[in-house]
Amino acid sequence: MEKLFGKATRGKRLKSLDRISGNLPFVTAGEANEGVSAFIGNDVQVFSKNTITIDMFGSAKYRNYKYGGDDHIAVVHSEKIQTGAVKFITSAIHKSSYTGKFNYGRNFYAKDADALKIQLPIKDGEIDFDFMENFVNDLEAKRIKKLNTYLVKNGLNDYNLTVKEIQVLDNFKNIQWGNFRLETLFERIKTKKVPYKASELKTKPTDNYVLPCLTCSFNNQGLNYYAPKDGLTILKNVISLPSDSDVYRAYYQPKDFTILNSSYALTWKYSKNNLTPNQYLFVVQCINKVTDLPIYSYKNKLGGWNVVKNKHIQLPVKNDNPDYETMNTLISAIKKQTIKNVVIWRRKRARK
Repeated sequence: MEKLFGKATRGKRLKSLDRISGNLPFVTAGEANEGVSAFIGNDVQVFSKNTITIDMFGSAKYRNYKYGGDDHIAVVHSEKIQTGAVKFITSAIHKSSYTGKFNYGRNFYAKDADALKIQLPIKDGEIDFDFMENFVNDLEAKRIKKLNTYLVKNGLNDYNLTVKEIQVLDNFKNIQWGNFRLETLFERIKTKKVPYKASELKTKPTDNYVLPCLTCSFNNQGLNYYAPKDGLTILKNVISLPSDSDVYRAYYQPKDFTILNSSYALTWKYSKNNLTPNQYLFVVQCINKVTDLPIYSYKNKLGGWNVVKNKHIQLPVKNDNPDYETMNTLISAIKKQTIKNVVIWRRKRARK
């Protein structure tokens, strides 16, 4: 890549204890927060925006802001190239550099970036920067349109809090809470046994293998296999829990699925009316406070419904009954606060 971008630059080591708090993003190795481990005020080399970093493991990332970097970071100087093309190039670099070859024993260095070979589109024997720019811009436009549709459909396109949402947040410390044994709130749903082994199923929806199957995994909310729908128990708008796992985390499952193994589903039975999605999301977190604990693992199992049904959770109460309105309003407010930056970003993109 040296022929395309010149020599890559390596960051310089800055110990955690020597870092001064400030506003400059400081990039190190890792995937969390895209490698930004701190915001510093130290006098360090500041790299330009619209450049690419490659960390010690070979993971390439596009940076649209100025930043500093430690000695585990190689910076590719792409600042003079159009933004869309640089994003395209970042993916091409990542495909070539993030191969598993680099690790703690063998780090990726700036010299590896210089020697790295990548594949890019060409036209008339030259790199086709216009194609890369247009391709990425078209792709982003489609993704933004899809995001906008999702936000509108789920009522998340407006992040402004209502009067009720402001009041419930301001009054959070004064909410009255009650203790409930889970068996008084939920019942376990009986399901037909799935006539397949995990090895016989698909890991992606293919042909008629379209129904997500629940297992004890916490990846993708436990839904990591797909089976044909015929003859299976189809569930939705329920809570799922593993019965044999390393992590006993409950999830709200709003879409169709079935149960494959080592897990079960719960439905609300406290009142005639089922919970709304927001209320389910609230209750899930209350359940996780008593099940998703570090003391439980494969070696120290929590157990299934016969154990969990006797656990007690706390819910907001009104007249000794669950306060459904408070649960619904709190989650609505939290959703808006969480999605606010996404909505602002989407609106800025739409104005360009």
